[in-house]
Amino acid sequence: MRFSNLMDTFSEGIFANLNNKKLALEAKGKKVYDLFVGTPDFKPDDSILSAMKKALEDPNNIKYSLHDMDILKDRFIKHYKDRFQVSLNKNQIMTVNGTQEGMCHIGMLLANPGEYCLLPDPGYVAFTASAKFARLNIITYPLLEENDFMPRLDLLDPSILKKIKYVIISYPSNPTGGVINKERYIEIIELARKYGFIIVNDNAYSDIIFDQNESFSFLSLPHAFEVGCEFYSLSKSYNTTGARISFFLGSEEIVSKFNTLRSQYDFGMFYPIQYAAIQALDVDKNIIEAQRKEYELRRNTLCDGLSSIGWKVNRSKGTMFVFAKIPDKYADSLEFAEDLLEKTGVLCTPGSAFGTLGKKYVRFALVKPVEELQEIIRIIDESGILK
Repeated sequence: MRFSNLMDTFSEGIFANLNNKKLALEAKGKKVYDLFVGTPDFKPDDSILSAMKKALEDPNNIKYSLHDMDILKDRFIKHYKDRFQVSLNKNQIMTVNGTQEGMCHIGMLLANPGEYCLLPDPGYVAFTASAKFARLNIITYPLLEENDFMPRLDLLDPSILKKIKYVIISYPSNPTGGVINKERYIEIIELARKYGFIIVNDNAYSDIIFDQNESFSFLSLPHAFEVGCEFYSLSKSYNTTGARISFFLGSEEIVSKFNTLRSQYDFGMFYPIQYAAIQALDVDKNIIEAQRKEYELRRNTLCDGLSSIGWKVNRSKGTMFVFAKIPDKYADSLEFAEDLLEKTGVLCTPGSAFGTLGKKYVRFALVKPVEELQEIIRIIDESGILK
């Protein structure tokens, strides 16, 4: 059987290999500490589940959902105004079935086959998939620890900025845990205005940010609507990852075009999930803040604990991830991740899965309580893997 050439560009190698090793260890009765995937271990607020269950009882809600409900858009407009001081109208908003689904199609919206896009290295895997689906040429910009994992597009050759159609920016950053300040983003907006490219901002982790760093929407900055668009997710903040509740925001023109594209492959967000989203946006914000503090405590526990046993790991500044530089004696992140899993049962993601500049890092997801993270630190210390 023959498949398209596109399929030759995708590989589950790293993920499949580690998952198979995990299953083999579990089959032998060994405990595995899974810090691999960023799925929150917190449960959704009961009111969100109740809203979805109630909506499921109405047969009319089980039909094709060919539009986003006005009540959802109204509630979202209020949320973005209250949360980020961004004023939106209903034509500047559309739902997507998860930021990943939206991101994987954005390249088709913004560029023609053979044109260029600019992506972070290291960066989330969906960014690359978006370019591949649209048959684009990829140029990467480096996210370096010495720059606090912030982009320096101003250091790129102007010839690159002239030919790219769009750039993806994502902060707080998965996988690096870095954050960005407004001053740096304003610089990028000015570059977009000068060279004519579009900024696609991924704002999925805005509610998980630490150390008094500022959380903001790109669209709150001057001229942002002229040169860019933004994805916003409820998945991590409200623990609804499987429901795939996300939004695409931007000018009326770009949202209209994306709606047209989406109409070719999707029938819209399932109505019971829309009702769940409405309720999520009404959840007491003290609950969201308490959860953020718990993530910060977990970050402190893991980073400081690993540093105390001889593995210097810098504290991430946001997201539910820690990006740790591997010990010097290891050549690359996959080798280290496999050894770590075999010797300790701790499963993490090799940084090479996120790009060539991730080769010397691994990503830990903060999806275990403090007590279990302390146990993980003890096991790593006792394993001798750091010696």
